[in-house]
Amino acid sequence: MIQGIDFDLKSVVLTNSSFGPEEIRQILRTVGRDYNAYSTLRDSVSELEGQSEERSPATNVRLGVCLFIMGYHGRAVATLSAADGGALAHFYLGRSYYAMQEYDKAIEAFQSAQTAGYNRDDCQLGMIESLRSKGKSEEALAMLDNMFGPVESTANYLYQRGATIASLGGNPAEVVALYERAVEADPGHAGALFGLALENDRRGNDVQALQLYQNAAAVFPTHVGALLNLGLLHEDRGEYDRATHCYQRVLDSYPNDKRARMYMKDAQASGDMFYDEEEQKKRDRMSQVLSIPVTDFELSVRSRNCLQKMGIMTLGDLCRCSEQELLASKNFGETSLIEIRDMLRSKGLELGQMANEKQAAPEVTYDTSGLSADEQALLDRPIAELSLSVRARKCMVRLGISTIGELVRRTGDELLECKNFGVTSLNEVREKLTSYNLKLRGD
Repeated sequence: MIQGIDFDLKSVVLTNSSFGPEEIRQILRTVGRDYNAYSTLRDSVSELEGQSEERSPATNVRLGVCLFIMGYHGRAVATLSAADGGALAHFYLGRSYYAMQEYDKAIEAFQSAQTAGYNRDDCQLGMIESLRSKGKSEEALAMLDNMFGPVESTANYLYQRGATIASLGGNPAEVVALYERAVEADPGHAGALFGLALENDRRGNDVQALQLYQNAAAVFPTHVGALLNLGLLHEDRGEYDRATHCYQRVLDSYPNDKRARMYMKDAQASGDMFYDEEEQKKRDRMSQVLSIPVTDFELSVRSRNCLQKMGIMTLGDLCRCSEQELLASKNFGETSLIEIRDMLRSKGLELGQMANEKQAAPEVTYDTSGLSADEQALLDRPIAELSLSVRARKCMVRLGISTIGELVRRTGDELLECKNFGVTSLNEVREKLTSYNLKLRGD
């Protein structure tokens, strides 16, 4: 079932078929139903982003909206600004600016979206939210008072009205009633769920607050406040694994979020305080299994050589690798992958099950002492500016290289380890860098 969902999600992101509000709702529903699909969304967006030369303005709309959905608001603004200038691009440009707290730009973008033909009510509500966040709640309320018709029964209108009244210090009972009506109109409205959960949380209604936060967490993209507060409630109940899962979801989209990172450390530390003898025995047995060398198994020469080149010495090393990472290694194909899977299953293990424990590779510095200011600025420019061939670009995507600076930190041997990247591509990369008076590390 998940494979079907993943296939549909990837198709919506990567194909040149129609892309509009319904397709966006499909993406949100898919990830909301199964958060594991987030990795498919992330990989598909990365692949689409790597096609810089081949992207049309319409494709930039699709990419920009997906970047916004994933929380990459700065990149979304840059991409949507280079899009087709249509209504959808302007609307999500507004939402991206709002997320970046650039409220004047958000209002301008929503106005442009309305002029271009996007749903008038949605644009008006976007402007109202921006005005409220900018501190102009009275002006926002006046705009709400001038909206009439079916929109007054929609979840977003009811939520914006409740939030605006709350910001003006209005009657809390009225605010709660508006949030409740919003959730009744749309059980998946993240803002209304968070607002209602927060009101219950403040009143000490922990059971109701927990349920509402959980409902909010089931929506994608999830309100960051909902995930953080849900994590804190889980910590209060001693459910540290669930708490860390909430914080990790925030860090997936906002890796530099200080609160999520701090809460994560606290939850992990608290979880380690409790000693479970039986659980410790299980961990010890697992540790023994994970330390078994891969050389203890009868593998094909090709598989052994590939694992050795990747520095994979034990079953634990394998469990920290994903299938994609193995397949990206030169000469490692489906046959070797099946062989590795069977070996791990014989010990009750799977590829990628410990990927979260993988140690970050040590950062390699690049000597910039001899570079001019312009050359140093060049290191921060996107890899797309090198105008590499399709094959070379795909290698950059597989290796996670997005800037010229990240490229020059790699050696030629590291690039050659990437599947379908040969000497011809390596020479191409070297020629491109030479034109900028740059070199690969070790050259």
